[in-house]
Amino acid sequence: MDFFNKTGKMAIGSRLRLLTAKVTDDAAKIYELYKVDFSPKWFPVFFVLSEDGEKTITEIAEQIGHSQPSVTKIMKEMTKAGLVKDNLKSKDKRRNVARLTTKGEELAYRIIKVQGADIDAAIDGIIAEANHNLWEALAEWEFLLDQKSLSKRVQEQKKLRESKDVKIVEYHPKYQSAFKALNEEWISTYFEMEEADHKALDNPEAYILNKGGKILIALYKDEPLGVCALIKMEDPHYDFEMAKMAVSPKAQGKNIGWLLGQAIIGTAVALGASKIYLESNTILKPAINLYYKLGFQKISGHPTPYRRCNIQMELDLKKNNISNRRFYESEEAHPA
Repeated sequence: MDFFNKTGKMAIGSRLRLLTAKVTDDAAKIYELYKVDFSPKWFPVFFVLSEDGEKTITEIAEQIGHSQPSVTKIMKEMTKAGLVKDNLKSKDKRRNVARLTTKGEELAYRIIKVQGADIDAAIDGIIAEANHNLWEALAEWEFLLDQKSLSKRVQEQKKLRESKDVKIVEYHPKYQSAFKALNEEWISTYFEMEEADHKALDNPEAYILNKGGKILIALYKDEPLGVCALIKMEDPHYDFEMAKMAVSPKAQGKNIGWLLGQAIIGTAVALGASKIYLESNTILKPAINLYYKLGFQKISGHPTPYRRCNIQMELDLKKNNISNRRFYESEEAHPA
């Protein structure tokens, strides 16, 4: 259809609804052809009862993927048509169930055995004429969408597209206010600023950079919306601490945390590091999930200057075979 050629794939829902409407209209005509007084929307419920004998409304709803109110409404309609008896006691007398009447059982044979055989043959004919097997494709799409919904997939594409406008650059004094403000924002939201925070944020050159560390800035359309530091550690077990990662709330969904984390890890590798350490708090669930995704694993027992720390993690760069890559751009590419 020309309309769907113009809209492209974004109208997939409308196209499927139109196809469903065509098939449903034909289904009504097919029941008339076989002189069966039956509504197409009843079929899933009717089929379950014909196969299983008796079921509760909840069981039917779960089996066919409908809501309980929808099944209840269909059940009332079929009861009125004399095909179903509802609110019956199960054989063990413990549940209220529904089952087909004698009329319903007789109709089930006509619909499923006789009419169904002709429908199967007709659909097999369409499959033989078509280049693609729609029946198999539907099963495949249902499986794939169960694994990851269309909305989730679109969200990922949105994040990927927007992340292309993110640039990771090295620290420059002009970013000191952003480095401080972004960290103060998230710390004050969940905790309280501590002495170690003030030292690092008020004078990052002395506390981080001059001691062999690095600070990276995430620019989204040239606005600093994310920051992260790599702090040199005087510890025989760790080379650097990944710290002071903060992303502006208005930058959510742009993959900035992931890009910063990757860039910091790449920087550590370039500096010859073998292990990176970090501290956090389990209340920060998105951050903890990000750290696990980056390859960090939980550890314990390391001394910390922060009261808010209740989880410690490490990333073994050699064990994870993380190689040197360039994740950020030089500051010269973004002059003041």
